[in-house]
Amino acid sequence: MPIATIGRTFRFESAHFLPKVPDGHRCKNLHGHNYRVEIEVRGEVDARGFVKDFGELDGDIAPLLAKVDHKLLNEVPGLENPTAEIIARWFLDQIPDAARVKVWENDDCWAEVSR
Repeated sequence: MPIATIGRTFRFESAHFLPKVPDGHRCKNLHGHNYRVEIEVRGEVDARGFVKDFGELDGDIAPLLAKVDHKLLNEVPGLENPTAEIIARWFLDQIPDAARVKVWENDDCWAEVSR
């Protein structure tokens, strides 16, 4: 049976600082980003014709977005050192059937994690 892939992009705005970078690093200071998160799910197409319904994916991610949108990410459990890589892994860990998560901090910088 062939494997299909679906993807959806979500957006949120948050502030953060990176506590583990050296003093003088610009990201040690509090700053914000307009994040973009791409979630990818892979699997066999089910009897309905879906790998996963996009509405189901929306339902999976809505409570996660509520935890990070317009928040200080450093205060979110699991995101105390919120690099793009750690944010991507945080989403991947909480969406069991996600195969890949890509987090964009801006138009030019992103991190991707996958299973």
